[in-house]
Amino acid sequence: MADLPTTPTEHDAALITTQEHLTFNFELALPGRASSLHTQRAYFRWVDDYLVRVAGLPPTAGAKRRERMRALPVPLLQQSLTAPQLRAWLGILVREGQGKQGVGQARAALVTLASLLAEAGWIDDYTSAGMGNVRPPKAEDGQRPGRWLSPEQIRMLMTAGRQIATSDNQRLRNQVVMLMLCTMALRRDELSAARWGDLSVQNNRAVLKIHGKGRKTASVDIPKSVLNALERWRRVVAPNEARPPAESPLIRRIWKGGRISDDGVTVDGIWRIVAESAEAAAIGHVAPHDLRRSVAGALQVSGVSIDKISRLLRHSNVAVTERYLSRLPQANEGAILMSDVLGLEDDFDDDPFAI
Repeated sequence: MADLPTTPTEHDAALITTQEHLTFNFELALPGRASSLHTQRAYFRWVDDYLVRVAGLPPTAGAKRRERMRALPVPLLQQSLTAPQLRAWLGILVREGQGKQGVGQARAALVTLASLLAEAGWIDDYTSAGMGNVRPPKAEDGQRPGRWLSPEQIRMLMTAGRQIATSDNQRLRNQVVMLMLCTMALRRDELSAARWGDLSVQNNRAVLKIHGKGRKTASVDIPKSVLNALERWRRVVAPNEARPPAESPLIRRIWKGGRISDDGVTVDGIWRIVAESAEAAAIGHVAPHDLRRSVAGALQVSGVSIDKISRLLRHSNVAVTERYLSRLPQANEGAILMSDVLGLEDDFDDDPFAI
């Protein structure tokens, strides 16, 4: 094994040499370019997708994805990181319906990886610059289209979250997850990062300290329904303690048989709970962010002021919330009203969608 220097630089420390292969620790090198944990996880996801599609590696998630990011095979990267392949991959994302924001982030992830490798001397500057010059193909503005669930669909989803559980402990855990997503409008990474110490009482109000994007923090009032679910969950997490340790994960993994792990649920684990609940509820594909979107939409429809919605979503200002709400599929009843004006009636005796 080659000797490592006693005082390595950041990029030197990110390289591991063995007789069999050379690997690059993307997780170690990335914080200098992307300080937000949310952005880092997104970059890991895009790099993994690129290596699956371009280099033929099997997909990973959760802990296995982080393991891959810590040991990216340099020879494979040298073959796969080229401007033409990056351009082709971005084109695939656009054809699959990925929005402008997602495509831009995907490009940034691969360009950043190439730049770090060039700084470390493992690909040439010409290749890195060529990838940096790749312009993303045109995609629809904004975020990828999502779902806006009705309150009834949300209740069905929450019920299904309990029904898919295979143990009492998992049922309690899933109830906490679904309640917090469906009332407090948490992002999945915010829920995954929550700790017991983030719960507190402020001015006689129970609140949760949320670690959001860009290392920002905010406090959100906890509804009584969530408090009750958290108390039932606490009794099984720490039955012999008044409260679990402050730094321990609020949402835990559940082993087969119902045993509660000391490890927290990953962002991918949150995704699976929501996706499996949606499948069990037979309401189609639902992503965790769809629940955040649905909370905002339901509050808007019920007449809640935009400043209250903005505080719940923890946006930097109300203008951001206005843009967010404008992307929701608003009702457009003009065609229905025109049909009524013309006095048109339904001529179908059977289901019109069964044509």
